[in-house]
Amino acid sequence: MYRVGSILLMMMLLVSGCSFLEKDETADEAVVDHPNVEVLAEKLSVPWSIERLGETFYLSERTGSIVKIENGKMERQRVRLEKSLAQAAEAGLLGFVLDPDFAGNQRAFAYYTYADSDADDGGGGQFNRVIVLRFSEGVWTEERLLLDRIPSAAYHHGGRMKIGPDEKLYITTGDATEPSVAQEQNSINGKILRMNLDGSIPADNPFPDSYVYSYGHRNPQGLVWIGETLYASEHGQSAHDEINRISAGGNYGWPVIQGKERKAGMVTPLFESGDVETWAPSGMAEASGKLYVATLRGNAVREFDLEQKQTRAVISGLGRIRDVFVEGDYLYFVSNNTDGRGNPDETDDKLYRVRLVDLKN
Repeated sequence: MYRVGSILLMMMLLVSGCSFLEKDETADEAVVDHPNVEVLAEKLSVPWSIERLGETFYLSERTGSIVKIENGKMERQRVRLEKSLAQAAEAGLLGFVLDPDFAGNQRAFAYYTYADSDADDGGGGQFNRVIVLRFSEGVWTEERLLLDRIPSAAYHHGGRMKIGPDEKLYITTGDATEPSVAQEQNSINGKILRMNLDGSIPADNPFPDSYVYSYGHRNPQGLVWIGETLYASEHGQSAHDEINRISAGGNYGWPVIQGKERKAGMVTPLFESGDVETWAPSGMAEASGKLYVATLRGNAVREFDLEQKQTRAVISGLGRIRDVFVEGDYLYFVSNNTDGRGNPDETDDKLYRVRLVDLKN
């Protein structure tokens, strides 16, 4: 492992300055005292999801691999899919969640984007699907299809997957650049979906015979629970990125309202980035009642204090951050500088870790 000390990180921030930032974004406030950050793995290819079992990490890569990291060694494992990965921006192998009984059944759930030019119904196009993968003899193979033909586009694929405390699978879908579908309850775009682990619709979902758990979302990419309460992160339009508390059947407003706007029957977010600042929030984790959120254009891991209703960047200077994971005394996170929008160095992307105690003021 390599240790990146606080002095080195400060030098990176001072030297690189706005080179990490896209043209129309505003830099986060400077983090004066960087905590110590360790690099656990490097030369990752657009990592998207972090999973861990015991001391072993499994990372999905948007380019179509699963990376296993164990005892300081990295192994890139092949994924055999029924459909070819789409090459559109933001597309590929996205969400990845280990089955709760992975140690026994070697299964996981995944979400990926594919191009289908010769569909059976004659309707080609680009779609997302939710599948079961099985690991055997060094290869992950698509074993079962749970949900198919989630409409896709150049952007706004959603793709985050998590298993909730109720042992249901939750899946985020983007609006596929058609904002109006987010308000259509019979569409599965612009939604948070909820299914049983066998792919069936839970009997207690808020809408009969529907996977839809909440709607009115633009491009949600993060999910996490504090106790029984679900929170989600969502990309706004240019700005107005959101952190929401999710309730069954809730309407989160897109495209009718955004930011601090209010309308009867629609939910206004707990936090939003405002008119100027852009976070582009992605993966989420929690510790001690606080939310930790990976931000892409924000180039940071942000902390959201629900009690004080405050947010701050606790890690910055490492470029775009895609996912975060908390276990024990540590917060883990992956950069996404190789996703076509960052400024990667020769060893990007990386899996990092930092002690939670070092994130305190």
